[in-house]
Amino acid sequence: MTKWLNSIRFSYIRSHVHAVFTVTIIMLAFLLTIHVIVDPVWLTRTSIFMFISTYFVLALIISAYTGYRAGGHLKMYIDGISVLIAQFSNGNYDSTIYSKEDNELGRLSNELNALGGKFQNQVQSLQRLADENSEFTKSAHKAAVIEERQRLARDLHDAVSQQLFALTMMSEAALKQFDHNPELAKEQLQEVTAAAMQAQTEMRALLLHLRPVYLSGDPLSVGIQKLIMELKQKCQLEFRVDIDDNLVLPEATEEHLFRIVQEALSNILRHANASMVKLTIIDRDRDIFVHIGDDGDGFSIQENGDKKTSYGLKTMQERVNELGGTLNVRSSKGDGTYIDIRIPKMTVQDETRAE
Repeated sequence: MTKWLNSIRFSYIRSHVHAVFTVTIIMLAFLLTIHVIVDPVWLTRTSIFMFISTYFVLALIISAYTGYRAGGHLKMYIDGISVLIAQFSNGNYDSTIYSKEDNELGRLSNELNALGGKFQNQVQSLQRLADENSEFTKSAHKAAVIEERQRLARDLHDAVSQQLFALTMMSEAALKQFDHNPELAKEQLQEVTAAAMQAQTEMRALLLHLRPVYLSGDPLSVGIQKLIMELKQKCQLEFRVDIDDNLVLPEATEEHLFRIVQEALSNILRHANASMVKLTIIDRDRDIFVHIGDDGDGFSIQENGDKKTSYGLKTMQERVNELGGTLNVRSSKGDGTYIDIRIPKMTVQDETRAE
């Protein structure tokens, strides 16, 4: 009932009834004025009452019918416009509305039809742009592969290659001392063992970077669990993982977060000398929070003289910036390193605008 009272048809009926009531009052006042001043024989109070009553009833019926018909005509056009807008919102931009009226409603219908045509042209332009972006992405991917290979070559030369050279030199020195000074040879062999373990750790970290950049269709939680399972088989790190299984994120966001976690774990393997890693990814209303912590050696953020660690943090910061988030690093020597990341979630309106 309330919905009908607020409808356009009832508004038209109400406006017509108001007009009838106003005209009735004016006519009654006019007839009474004549009756008082002129007092004609034919104009009695009874005749005035009968005339006004008859006029009001007939006018009320006619105004209600006229208001209903006129309101229905306008309602039909508004319903058509509403359906057209709903079609636009569903992506059916080729929908149109037909109007024979040469008034404001007709002009509004024509403008909506023209707007639908513009939307259709915009969709075609976006599709062409998507094709162009696909080609650009392929070129950028090739360039990224080349850059990653060059970086890995530098890391192999700067870390593993030098450590293997050092292993060779220390092994030869231990062999020379084996007969003459067994104690010194033993110490040198212990250094060889430590250097070999460090080289093995470096190699594991480099192999971690050789994983695919993309999740290959897996959800973020599944991809990270697979990554951690591989690391558990190759190193003695203890992992405490808490990832929200109900995360629903855009594909690009998942890929960036996967690479951020991958970079953080690589840094821990190579530099932290840690025994435990804690990884948490949770959904908090409008934000995604990521926490990565370890109980390793830590470092001084002010000094931050380790160029490799600085490079890894810089890479993570760049990826977080691309997602519009924030990254906070807490660390000190001997107290481990803790990374907190906040990524804002895209709302439905944001995704619609991005599309």
